[in-house]
Amino acid sequence: MAGLHKSEFTNPVINWVDSRLPIFTMMQKEYGVFPTPKNFNYFWNFGALAMVNLMIMIVTGIFLAMNYTPHVSMAFDSVERIMRDVNFGWLLRYVHANGASMFFIVTYIHIFRGLYYGSYKAPRELLWIIGVVILLLMMATAFMGYVLPWGQMSYWGATVITNLFSAIPLVGDSIVTWLWGGFSVDNPTLNRFFSLHYLLPFVLVGVVFLHVAALHVTGSNNPLGIEVKGPQDTLPFHPYYTVKDSVGMCVYLLVFAVLVFFAPDFFSAPDNYIPANPLVTPAEIVPEWYFLPFYAILRSVPNKLGGVVMMFGAIAVLFVLPWLDTSPVRSCKFRPIYRQFLFLLVISCIVLGMVGAHRPEGIWVVLGRVCTAYYFLHFLVILPILGKLERPLPLPESISRPVIAGGGGPLPGGAAAKPMEKV
Repeated sequence: MAGLHKSEFTNPVINWVDSRLPIFTMMQKEYGVFPTPKNFNYFWNFGALAMVNLMIMIVTGIFLAMNYTPHVSMAFDSVERIMRDVNFGWLLRYVHANGASMFFIVTYIHIFRGLYYGSYKAPRELLWIIGVVILLLMMATAFMGYVLPWGQMSYWGATVITNLFSAIPLVGDSIVTWLWGGFSVDNPTLNRFFSLHYLLPFVLVGVVFLHVAALHVTGSNNPLGIEVKGPQDTLPFHPYYTVKDSVGMCVYLLVFAVLVFFAPDFFSAPDNYIPANPLVTPAEIVPEWYFLPFYAILRSVPNKLGGVVMMFGAIAVLFVLPWLDTSPVRSCKFRPIYRQFLFLLVISCIVLGMVGAHRPEGIWVVLGRVCTAYYFLHFLVILPILGKLERPLPLPESISRPVIAGGGGPLPGGAAAKPMEKV
C-alpha cells in the first residue's frame, strides 16, 4: 500500500506493526546489526549498566512515591511506614537508596573509561558534553532525593548545600530564598525537592536518549582509540555484545543484591534515622559519598565564594576537556606518560573523597589543598602541555590486526603515531 514502510520481518503481527510504525526496523538497525568495533573490553559494559540502573531507579521511585508523604510533619514517618507496613516496601527502599550509589559507581567507572581511552576527542566532543550534562542531572536528582527521608542529615545537608548559593554576589540570597520557598528549609522546600526529584529522572531519560543517538552517529570509540577501517574491524551489536553485556549485567546484579540484602545501610548515615530537628545540629554534616570529592574541593578554599567557584569549576572543566587535550592520540595504551598522570588524577579523586569524609583539620586540610591543586593542574596545565611534548607509541594499522594477533598493543614495526583525523 502507498505510504507504508516495507517491513522485512516474517512474523505477521510484527510485520503489520512495523509497516505502519517501523520501531522494530529501527531497533534492528540500532541494536541488532549496528556495527561495533570488535575489540571492546568489559569497560564498555558500564554504559549499558547505567541505563539499566536508571530504569531500576525510576520503577522503584514510582512505587515509593505512591506511599510517600511530602510534608515535614509526616515525611519521616511515611518512610518508616514504607519500611514496616507496605508489602516489600523495605525492598523497594533499599533497592532505591543503594541504587543511587550503584548508579554513581558505574557512572564514575564509565567516565574513567572515557578519560583512559580518549572517548571525548573528535568527533565525539558533543557525545562527551551530553555525558557531563547527565552527570549534573544525576547529582541534582540524588541531592534532592537525599532530602526526602527528612532525617537529621537530610535536613542539615539541604541547609548547608543550599546556603552555598548565598556566596554569589548580588543575587545569592534571592536564589537561596527561591530554593527554600521561604526563609528556611521547611515544607515548601521539601515539596519542591520532591517534585523535582520525581521529574528529573524523566528528563534524564531524554538526555540519555540524546547521548545514545549521538553515539550511534559518530560510532563507538575502542580500546586502541583508532577508527574502524571497514567491515573487517566490526561486529554486529547482537549477539556479540548483547551476550557480553549480559555477563556484565549478571555480575552487577549479584553485587547489587549482596549490597541490598546483606549491607543495606553500608552507604547510609546513622543520623538520618533520627527525625529532622532544626534545633539540634549533628556533630558531623557530611554529604553522600559520591559528593565527597567535590565537598573536599569546596572546603579546600578558605573563601566561601572561591570554594563554590572551585567546586562548580571541577565539573565545568569537564565540558571543555576535548579542547584541553592537545594530543592527536586517543588511547592511554599508546601514551605511557599521560597514563601515569591519569592514575595520579584517580588517586587524587579518591583522596579527596577521604578528605571530604573528615573534619577540615590537620593533615586533611593539606591533603585536600594538594589534591585540589593537582585536579585543576591536570586538566588546565598538564593535558595541554603534555599533548605537545609526549611522543606516543606507534599505533597499529587497524583494529583487526592486533585482535587477530591476540593482543591490543602496537604491532612490531607498526606505523608511527598519526594525527587522529588520519587514523
